Amino acid sequence: MTEAVGADGPGASARLHQLFEGRRLTPTQRRIAHFLVRQAAAVPFLSSMELARMTGVSQPSVTRFAIALGFDGYAGLRAHVRDIAPVATPTDGPPHNPYQQAVQTEIDNLRQLASLLADPAPVEHAGRLLAASRPLPVLGLRASAAPARGFAYFTEKVHPDVRLLDEGGSLLVDRIDAARHAGASALLCFALPRHPREVLDALAHARATGLTVVTIADGTFAPVAAHSDLLLPAAVGTGLVFDTVGAPTLLGQVLLEAMCDALPDAQARLEEFDARAAARQLFVD
Repeated sequence: MTEAVGADGPGASARLHQLFEGRRLTPTQRRIAHFLVRQAAAVPFLSSMELARMTGVSQPSVTRFAIALGFDGYAGLRAHVRDIAPVATPTDGPPHNPYQQAVQTEIDNLRQLASLLADPAPVEHAGRLLAASRPLPVLGLRASAAPARGFAYFTEKVHPDVRLLDEGGSLLVDRIDAARHAGASALLCFALPRHPREVLDALAHARATGLTVVTIADGTFAPVAAHSDLLLPAAVGTGLVFDTVGAPTLLGQVLLEAMCDALPDAQARLEEFDARAAARQLFVD
């Protein structure tokens, strides 16, 4: 059964995540769900037409989404959000331009992440699982390759054997098998939209081999939830042509911090790296 950060924690974001958890949502429905989580305080003031326009979907899609969640219609969903969300007062000021709005969305996503991290136990648990895995495979394909690569780069400085899996294809399962046969006990996956089908297949295979799958995803309603043992959600921004991933990237660094706390020789490894870097004059500062 998948665990999720904040699933039982306080706050509107956590309760909305709980509403979506375990449901198979379409891509359009996931887009609406992302908006509700990020802008819960504003939703009680929006009509179904306004919500549809702000999320780039049709008005009937909003109604079908509400019904899929068990409400009679959008009015019931809006009332539910009003009950759990903090009261917000609409502003009469000039609207943000699209660039400012994208930045504001990332700020809101980070605030939501801070709320979910009020209970640090899931991240600390994930840190211990990953720290104990020798080797540690880190999976991220397509849009998720960059955050996975960044995480692996820093983790290599404190963990003795990190194996980055950032290319798909027929060799991916072979590399997962090789890590498992070498002694790996856990796998970390970055799963951000759009979600490649082969990521789902790879995670299903990893769990079948006995690996514990920890996933950083864009929400507990992401398609990878059913294939993860521990899911750590962080919303992405969808206001620009391509998604922005400030919150998932920061969550990766928070997870690495938890890993460092579980690695008794992390500080010694960092000092060794700094000594080697100084001897080789790697950096100018």
